[in-house]
Amino acid sequence: MTVNRVGLVVHGGRAQAVAAGRTVREWCAEHEVGCTDIDVWQEGERHSSREEMDAAGDPDLVVTLGGDGTFLRGARLAAQSDALVLGVDLGRVGFLTEVPASAVRAALDAVREERIEVEHRMLLTMRASCRLEVPEHMESMVRYGRGPLLPAPRVRAECETGNDWGVALNVTALNDVVVEKVTRDRQVSVGVYLAGRLLASYSADALLVATPTGSTAYSFAAGGPVVSPRAEGLVFTPVAPHMVFNRSVVAAPDEPIAFRVLERSGQALVSIDGQVRGVLNPGDWIGVYAAPRRLRAVRLGPMDFYGRLRERMNLTDAPAALADGDAAPLWPVTSPPPGDLAHLALPAAPGDTTRRP
Repeated sequence: MTVNRVGLVVHGGRAQAVAAGRTVREWCAEHEVGCTDIDVWQEGERHSSREEMDAAGDPDLVVTLGGDGTFLRGARLAAQSDALVLGVDLGRVGFLTEVPASAVRAALDAVREERIEVEHRMLLTMRASCRLEVPEHMESMVRYGRGPLLPAPRVRAECETGNDWGVALNVTALNDVVVEKVTRDRQVSVGVYLAGRLLASYSADALLVATPTGSTAYSFAAGGPVVSPRAEGLVFTPVAPHMVFNRSVVAAPDEPIAFRVLERSGQALVSIDGQVRGVLNPGDWIGVYAAPRRLRAVRLGPMDFYGRLRERMNLTDAPAALADGDAAPLWPVTSPPPGDLAHLALPAAPGDTTRRP
């Protein structure tokens, strides 16, 4: 593909990321490609995705140098303009980033020569009963340990409005949308609705809606399921609920999930991909649903998600199973798949360079 401009999102606290950033700039200079650093903390303030992309010259490729947190920043920018995003892995427990820092130049060559796959990841967006914002008197408390806040989400002017349906907010989440308690001594009480029907009223530390991509993040830490990033669906997970039913529920991609803060609840924070974006009062609600657009992530080949899951989660085999000896490999096999299995996404056989879904 033709790359006219690259936007760089660099984790400045990691020397390896800074060095990789120099490599990207050198590559861009060699190929006469524009390159702009996107500083998400310009002048000590945070800016909207649209402002950041405009300031960077609207790049068609966003390269992130860091861990999953840095990738989430880059994804927020890329989704704004439907740009490609390439994640360079410099984190510790990452599922989102694609290539090691040593291969960044080869990865850029592959993008330029169209030797890549574009993976489409589900995103979340939302409507709310009111515009989201953090009251001025709460900013210092909410910002503690988090750094500067993003500006309040804008309303999507292109969407229809209606009192019953709330306002459409210009937000995208690759991982999750979370409603959480403000103070340690008071939980939030929230009515949870799936596809417009009440599931239950919860008293909990937090409640979240995750994408399949985000199923290995906060939702997983709270006991939620691991979901293939190739799947489509919304994962609802309560965090430390005071009730017997504490399981996750996986909804279809066309089934929205809504949270209404109940009358006797305390205030609730709304976080989007780990960034606090507003405060809800009793009576306020948000509805979370699949966004019409998808994130376009660069892949140099099929992603071994389950191999990465075993590696990054440090999964070990049961001692009783090991007593039977090592597990024999099921796939890859050396012969071509039978016709009735040809449509499945399976690892390639040894030495087979053919790409599969």
